[in-house]
Amino acid sequence: VALVIFFLIAPTLIVVPVSFSSTTALVFPPRGWSMRWYEAFFSQPKWLGSTWISLQVAFGTMIIATVTGVAAAYALHVGRFRAGNVIRSTLISPLAVPTILIAVGIFFVYARMGGMLNTVHGIILGHCVVAMPFVILTMMAGFESYDMSQEMVARSLGASRFKAFMTVTLPQLKFSVATSMLLSFLVSFDELIIALMVASGPMSTLPRVTFATLRDDVDPTLAAVSTLMLIVTSVPPLLLHLANARARKRNRS
Repeated sequence: VALVIFFLIAPTLIVVPVSFSSTTALVFPPRGWSMRWYEAFFSQPKWLGSTWISLQVAFGTMIIATVTGVAAAYALHVGRFRAGNVIRSTLISPLAVPTILIAVGIFFVYARMGGMLNTVHGIILGHCVVAMPFVILTMMAGFESYDMSQEMVARSLGASRFKAFMTVTLPQLKFSVATSMLLSFLVSFDELIIALMVASGPMSTLPRVTFATLRDDVDPTLAAVSTLMLIVTSVPPLLLHLANARARKRNRS
């Protein structure tokens, strides 16, 4: 386990120092220290524009995937229908299907529809396909640990199913919902394959621009971008984990 963890972390131990290099080449260890590559990131329109697109797409994906995923997980948990297992398997199947196949399928669908390629809403819908399974699995785990009789009591006292869910069930699953939102945001923010197929030019996301730059023009700005993305994808989960652990400790006491 220690070797696997080291193998996963080792690239980070190289990328972060290189992002502070004063040279124009990707050299490790750095021969000097400078913030020039972070200044280059915040001063170049291609990086700022792609970051803004990625944030729009990630927030849009987070909202849509979380709402639909929570609703789907709730229906699968409380529903009693024969096709439940089939529907569940279908909804989480993007986890088993190679992303390139999903991206190609989305591209052909968008091409036939027209008006969806190179648009923010087109990228959002594509990212929802790969983000929603994480929401469904997370929420189903949350529903398994929740006592549904509490919602039934609220409904027996006159509350509608929707009101009982929003006022009784959902507040008690807030950490599952927060985890689902965070996962869907991170999945979208890091996604590359679908972005390569359905977006280009001014609609390119940050991972897509990073991939193109890595192919055409390698410089330490890539290390700065990778470091910033590492912060975005690692700090929020850590903060959520700490908040969850603190809440559990408070409940036990």
